[in-house]
Amino acid sequence: MASPLPSSLSHFSLLSKPAPPQNHHLRLLLAPTRPASSGFQCRAGTGFFNRLGRLIKEKAKSDVDKLFSGFSKTRDNLAVIDELLLYWNLADTDRVLDELEEALLVSDFGPKITIKIVESLREDIVAGKLKSGSEIKEALKKNVLDLLTIEGKTELQLGYRKPAVVMIVGVNGGGKTTSLGKLAYRLKNEGAKVLIAAGDTFRAAAGDQLEIWAERTGCEIVVAEKEKAKAATVISQAVKRGKEQGYDIVLCDTSGRLHTNYSLMEELIACKKAVGKVMPGAPNEILQVLDGTTGLNMLPQAREFNEIVGITGLILTKLDGSARGGCVVSVVNELGIPVKFVGVGESVEDLQPFDAEAFVNAIFS
Repeated sequence: MASPLPSSLSHFSLLSKPAPPQNHHLRLLLAPTRPASSGFQCRAGTGFFNRLGRLIKEKAKSDVDKLFSGFSKTRDNLAVIDELLLYWNLADTDRVLDELEEALLVSDFGPKITIKIVESLREDIVAGKLKSGSEIKEALKKNVLDLLTIEGKTELQLGYRKPAVVMIVGVNGGGKTTSLGKLAYRLKNEGAKVLIAAGDTFRAAAGDQLEIWAERTGCEIVVAEKEKAKAATVISQAVKRGKEQGYDIVLCDTSGRLHTNYSLMEELIACKKAVGKVMPGAPNEILQVLDGTTGLNMLPQAREFNEIVGITGLILTKLDGSARGGCVVSVVNELGIPVKFVGVGESVEDLQPFDAEAFVNAIFS
């Protein structure tokens, strides 16, 4: 029999239908019923995810004020560029470009990207293509935007069959579980029926943290009742329930781990394989959460995660407290993996869909 619910979650109820014996260590908690979003209702059919993706993308464009405020420290770092270009003349080219290079490096664009941008500007100035400070500024913005534009799409790729499965991975302390909760909130508000899988069975507090997020967002959650349950089992059973009970999306948390711990990294492979057995083609997305305050130091762990499990998109967190927003450009360009969301604040609504053009305008306004 399932263990009693924690007193803090006494308003949750168990399904009246008993779980199969082989899954007795799992339980499904039901979040309080909330009215569906009036702006978009969940509908059956392959067009659901296309509509959902379009709504999220439109939301990103309408929330540019949050993006602007989130990158205010990076913008302050780069404000010197406007001063440099205000009275620019051809004789000052070398000095101006040297100081522009320094501003980009301080904002964590990285040496490789910075040199590429500056040399491109230098060539265009010498060739007579750029003849004023304003033209140089626009060329700078275009160069950065081009670096952010890769083949991978920034919107969520959720396929055509329900449920779509999204795995969230990353190291401890990067904001992984919080990002999952905020993503659940955004998807639920756009009309999706979301099931959360508490697959971080390594950290005792992670399940409790996700149960609180389930309560806040009005989503159901599958949690393990016994200690040291296998993450792959929790996640695969959540996907199975999502398939049987008509959920649109299953968001799967996983145990945080350092990329140098290979035994724990192998667990991610097991989770990925287990999901694929239940739902062919899943997971649809494997999103890695990276702490934006670490700047370019995030690159080694991102490479390792990608090589082992195949990352489809990035969530960059804590960027509101960093003056090094240029790391977004370096990470995308170095890894060839699109940024899907950025964390620009502490509130539940501050996980913003990433829009490259809005980002460039936010840091170079």
